[in-house]
Amino acid sequence: MADVMGKAATERVFVVPLFISEGYFSEDVIPQGLGFRKPGEMDWSRSIHEGNQILFYCKPVGTHERMTEVLLTRAREVIERFPFPRAPKAEDTTLFIAGHGTEQNENSRKVIEKQVELIRQLNVYSAVHAVFLEEEPRIASCYQLAETRSIVLVPFFISDGLHAQEDIPILLGETERNVRQRLQQGQPTWRNPTEKKGKLVWYSRSVGSEPSLAEVILERVREAAISG
Repeated sequence: MADVMGKAATERVFVVPLFISEGYFSEDVIPQGLGFRKPGEMDWSRSIHEGNQILFYCKPVGTHERMTEVLLTRAREVIERFPFPRAPKAEDTTLFIAGHGTEQNENSRKVIEKQVELIRQLNVYSAVHAVFLEEEPRIASCYQLAETRSIVLVPFFISDGLHAQEDIPILLGETERNVRQRLQQGQPTWRNPTEKKGKLVWYSRSVGSEPSLAEVILERVREAAISG
C-alpha cells in the first residue's frame, strides 16, 4: 500500500476501503499501514498531510446507505434474468442476505443485520433474514426459516470468490463435485432457480460485482472531501 501511495502525484489522494464492514482490516491494518492511525490509538483523523499532499481515508463502501439499493437490485435482477418456471412476486418471496460473520469482530455481523432491518421496513418481501457462514443462523438454515416456497439469497460479499462461488452453493445443498466441475467448465456454480428441500432458490452474484457500486465508491470520496 505504501508503495502505491508513494507514486500518487496529485495534491489530494483518496483511499476507499473496498470492504463490507468497519472491521479489523479496514479500521486497523490499512489506516495504520498508511499512517492515519497509530497502533492502539482510539481517536484518529481520516485526513493527514504528507508533504504537499492531503491524504483522505474514506469509510468502507459496505456501510454506505446506498448498499440497501445495491442489495435490492441484485435480488430483483436474478429473478428477472431467470424467471423459469415463472417469476414469483416479491411479496411471495423470502429474501436472505448472506454474510461472513465472525466472532472476532462484531461489526461483521452488525452491518448485515442493519441492512436486513432497513429492507424489512420497506415491506417489499414476505420476509427478510440474515444468514452467515461462521455464525448463527447458518446459511443452510434458510430452508427452515423461509415460510414461502420462493427464496432469493444475495451474498453480501465484495467479490465472487471462494465463499460466493463454492462455499455458499455447497451449503445450500449443491454437491461439491458439481461445484468443482462447473468451475472447471467456467459455468455458474448455482443454476437459477434450483429446487431444494421443497423450496425454489434463486442465488445472485455478490454485491461487489454490481455496477452501481462504482457510484457508492464515488459517494465515499465526496463525503471525505467535504468532511476533510
